[in-house]
Amino acid sequence: MAMANGMNAVGNLVKKLEGKGILLSSDVDNTLLEGIDIDLVSSKLIEKHSDSSQMLVVGSDVIRGIIDELKTDKAPLPLDIKARAGFRAAAAEVEARYSIGNGKQQDDMRTEGSVNDFVAYFRSRLQKIKPFVSTHSAANGMVPSLELIKSYTNGREVTICGIVSNRIVTKNGNIMVLIEDETGDAKVMFMNGTSDKARSLFSLAGDIINDEVIAVKGRISGPFVIANELIFPNVPIKERKTIDEDLAIAFISDVHVGSKRFMEKNFLKMVDWLNGNVDLGPPGLASKIKYIVMAGDVADGIGVYPGQDRDLAILDVYMQYKRLAELVENIPDYIHVFMLPGNHDAVQSAEPQPAISNDILKDFKRDNIHFVPNPSYLTLHGIKVLAYHGTSLDSIIASVPNMSYAAPEKAMVETLKRRHLSPIYGGNIIVPSKTDNLVIDTVPDILHMGHLHKNGITNYHGVDVVNSGTWQARTDYQIKLGHMPTPCVMPVFDAKKGSYVNMDFNG
Repeated sequence: MAMANGMNAVGNLVKKLEGKGILLSSDVDNTLLEGIDIDLVSSKLIEKHSDSSQMLVVGSDVIRGIIDELKTDKAPLPLDIKARAGFRAAAAEVEARYSIGNGKQQDDMRTEGSVNDFVAYFRSRLQKIKPFVSTHSAANGMVPSLELIKSYTNGREVTICGIVSNRIVTKNGNIMVLIEDETGDAKVMFMNGTSDKARSLFSLAGDIINDEVIAVKGRISGPFVIANELIFPNVPIKERKTIDEDLAIAFISDVHVGSKRFMEKNFLKMVDWLNGNVDLGPPGLASKIKYIVMAGDVADGIGVYPGQDRDLAILDVYMQYKRLAELVENIPDYIHVFMLPGNHDAVQSAEPQPAISNDILKDFKRDNIHFVPNPSYLTLHGIKVLAYHGTSLDSIIASVPNMSYAAPEKAMVETLKRRHLSPIYGGNIIVPSKTDNLVIDTVPDILHMGHLHKNGITNYHGVDVVNSGTWQARTDYQIKLGHMPTPCVMPVFDAKKGSYVNMDFNG
């Protein structure tokens, strides 16, 4: 624990505030900070000062206020939430209609991590995604295998498809991409030309990432295929799905129960709102909610990163899930909750991840609470929801130009373009199983992720793309990287209107 003690307390706080534009007044002494978590005090100060460019001098009165806040936050909160008298929930009158399909077969998950397993995994990826590419009109006449093009003469027009194994910028400033299939490989050259078409194609080639499946149309020139068109698998354009019933679906992620920064009061405010006790948002919206999808990191876990114990309010992983159970069982029982694991949860880290097990949950069982794998396909009153925690978004943001943590929805769109939830192998741990179960086989109506602690909503080709942010306050790691989370903002999809409301439970 990062507790202040002795003469080090003020010095520790000063060190943590270095370079943050915050100075301590001389009336802040070790006695005031005795027994106080310096990490939490510094985080609160930095968070309060984050929107200001002016130098701030902090006195003992401000420090006392923060200490009082921390004591209040730490106090256990009552969990006996009752629905408001006379609250009539429209969703309670409608029978639930849902199905859970996680998109994977357990038999396919057996792996020894051998070379043959990896070969089978990537062969499965190519076999699954290649048909999506071939449906594009530009891919007509696709060469059945890359081996065949070695016998073709210079100047012949071809359309080829394969998995990207490497991409480099040549000394002449062109982009060369090596693609492979089961039979061979091909070197594709994207020329850095001057025409509008050449510049557009070259820019598009800059988005190519390793391990994704692409198709290229071009002409053979010696050992190269000179590209004139690049085809991503992509999802087809479709109409946004709505339903006749006046119901709504809410989206949550990254609750991090057990963390010192879990914003429990705000979470309970949301639960109170579901019970009709909080007057917030469009009239009647709370009564419409029939389903809640929670996309992982529901608990903070243990040993996820070095020194995590300093950041934990609940040091026992079983007690973290016990507290989670106490929280969600106050959600009205006519609302069905679907809960995925994430990289912080007590399941295997390799994806796809199994559902949180009964060994962790102990005796917790509610008919309306469903623990499901990551990822999972959910059909909720006819609305197809593909829910995935979103660990792969880190590698996508790092690899694709113009991506950022400030706009998670843009990185999510890239997964739809590539028809794969985690296209870069090794960016996060993936099970090399016989079947690639992270391929987006079925085009969803809603793609829901979390992980980045930042809300974002957009629509791509008729698919609603929703990142539901977090219920955890800004962490030291996020402060270091300059990430600004959007805690306690819950997207709600009005399934009859086909529109979204961001319910803000801050304040």
